[in-house]
Amino acid sequence: MDPHSIVIVSLHTPKEKVWGELLNINPSGVTLRAIDLNSFDHFIRQMNEPDGERMGFPTVFFPMHRVERVALDEPSGSIPSMNELFARKLGRSLLEYLGEFA
Repeated sequence: MDPHSIVIVSLHTPKEKVWGELLNINPSGVTLRAIDLNSFDHFIRQMNEPDGERMGFPTVFFPMHRVERVALDEPSGSIPSMNELFARKLGRSLLEYLGEFA
């Protein structure tokens, strides 16, 4: 996986999944601009409100001992990727959106 790939990272202790842009991955851990996957729908609703506040994703680091899996955000058959859902609902990809906050 390359920097700026859109990924889903599964973590343990506590168990959670985050979705976002991969900034760096190395033996010490994973750095992302990401949100908790459970917050995805809430984030989209907030962005679609006429007076919704525009905000980027926080930059987070997870040490490798917490990382179970890093998966590319890819479609699976007829199931769209999270990035495709994001683009359908907001009219641009996640990388285009996050570019506004770089």
